[in-house]
Amino acid sequence: MIEYTCHYDSPLGGITLASDGKALSGLWFDGQKYYAQTLHKDHEEKDLDIFHAAKEWLDIYFSGNDPGFTPSLLLKTTPFRKRVCEIMLEIPYGRTMTYGEIAAVIAAERNVPHMSAQAVGSAVGHNPVSLIIPCHRVIGADGSLTGYAGGVEKKLALLKMEKGAVKKPPIEIGS
Repeated sequence: MIEYTCHYDSPLGGITLASDGKALSGLWFDGQKYYAQTLHKDHEEKDLDIFHAAKEWLDIYFSGNDPGFTPSLLLKTTPFRKRVCEIMLEIPYGRTMTYGEIAAVIAAERNVPHMSAQAVGSAVGHNPVSLIIPCHRVIGADGSLTGYAGGVEKKLALLKMEKGAVKKPPIEIGS
């Protein structure tokens, strides 16, 4: 399976985008932790419609606005990590949610008494499509900016840009 890549220069540094040719399968800050972890070794640079859509999203986002759309995504990950990504996609622009709140959503869906916030943290950290799947909006229970594969300084900059650094009331997911 061949995958395709392209590059985007953001105000916070270079970004690599990946696709199967139809949907976005990766978006990483160059050099971040778990960089291109889901990218197949056989890939080539190519100009694709999905990259134009992703770059449009990034242009709007980095101009300080909510893009209001999500490019087509292909998540090559486990069902648990995919569900965590789906929940992150529901976190509104400028808002935050804690790892524990995401864990509680999954526990309720599975009808179990609790889910590990650490397991959620691992899934968040392995997000294959950063920014568009807003893992930077996930914070610690005390409001701390715990971890970010792209670096905590980028997470802080993104939250400040979104004016979301202040903890807001819990978000109702899936209701």
